[in-house]
Amino acid sequence: MVPTKRLWALAALGILIAALAGLVEQPLIALAYNGFLLALAVITYRLGPDGKDLKVARRFDPVLSVRVPNWVRLELVNEGSDTLVGRLRDEPPPLFRASQNEMPLNLTPGQELETRYEVTPPFRGTDYFRGTYLRLKCPLGLVERDVKLTTEQPVRVYPNVLAMREFDLLKQRGKLRDLGIRISRMRGLGSEFESLRDYALGDDFRKIDWKATARRNKLIVRQYEQERSQPVVVCIDVGRRMLAEADGIPKLDHALDALLMLLHAAQVGGDQIGLLVYSDRVIRFIPPRKGRNQMGVILEAIHDLTAEPVESDPVGAFAYFTGRWKRRSLVVTFTDMENDDEARLLATALAPLRFRHVHCAARVADPKLKELTETPLTNVDSMYKQAAALHFVDERKRAGSVLDGYGVHHLEAEPQDLAASLVSFYFFVKERSLI
Repeated sequence: MVPTKRLWALAALGILIAALAGLVEQPLIALAYNGFLLALAVITYRLGPDGKDLKVARRFDPVLSVRVPNWVRLELVNEGSDTLVGRLRDEPPPLFRASQNEMPLNLTPGQELETRYEVTPPFRGTDYFRGTYLRLKCPLGLVERDVKLTTEQPVRVYPNVLAMREFDLLKQRGKLRDLGIRISRMRGLGSEFESLRDYALGDDFRKIDWKATARRNKLIVRQYEQERSQPVVVCIDVGRRMLAEADGIPKLDHALDALLMLLHAAQVGGDQIGLLVYSDRVIRFIPPRKGRNQMGVILEAIHDLTAEPVESDPVGAFAYFTGRWKRRSLVVTFTDMENDDEARLLATALAPLRFRHVHCAARVADPKLKELTETPLTNVDSMYKQAAALHFVDERKRAGSVLDGYGVHHLEAEPQDLAASLVSFYFFVKERSLI
């Protein structure tokens, strides 16, 4: 039972009544007033609605995306005989940022209502909604009743899945460049024959089919299409190097967001997708396959991944991979290398893969480094910070040079550009039929 302002105002009036009762030497008047007021509050509380007949159904996407707003829909039905007036509050997990999850309530018997609000999960993993709370007004407005409805519901938070929907929408409109994805105008010859057509000005002479040209007595060219069902395997290092943060978010989380975009682009392109997760041991391996179910399997495998404070073993991880997958593939490894020694270790691990697979090492760049290197020097402290940042940047460049020397593709991009850079690289590989 929650007292309202009206009850407190009437209780304050009792002070005046008690003062007047003291003047006329009739203290029982004040006691009778307060007793009546208390009894009235208890009676109206018992007569008020208990909210048990309010049915609440919470609907949301079974795959919530981390660090972006996700819609939650509440469907309310008053199945009782009382009008429900008050406030409703839906309680998401404590760390979720919620907008407008508390709202006024006014439902007549049999009335239905639908309302929506947004939640923004800060971390991946599993949690649950704590329930739905009501504060209902009782007759005469003296007290309100607090009611908890048992609407607890588990929720799973994944990397940014909503970005894949944006990719699909922009791809349909031919506007992938809005995401920063570069598609080369120079198309490769492809590897799968599609059809024959008449020669047009500007066609590559290598595409001319001379036998068909002789039969038809005019130039005929072959049309090729990009080969499908090619394997794309993403490897994730979850060792100590991925514990570092960029923009206050673990680099592993940035890598997982980019991973989803890359695999989704490959899946839309008709290719097979697979996953390898390793630290000082191989944690998970999902062989490449086609189909929508494969993306769901990978999502379940990565949604609760966390980096471990252990030294990763890329040599053992890629030996495991080569022992279980022989077909030529595009292999993208998310890791971090801060100096040439770490880069040499990764290059040594990739040596057995160089001639069978196309490999790319992807790193998350820290925007803070760029900011420090470009900040004007104002004092000795800023000079030391800039010198340290420049040294760190130089070390990372030298690590990239080591990979170049071993013939390993690599890219480093800031968090907001990493996914677009990787998808652009995937299109580059496909257009030139490198796999």
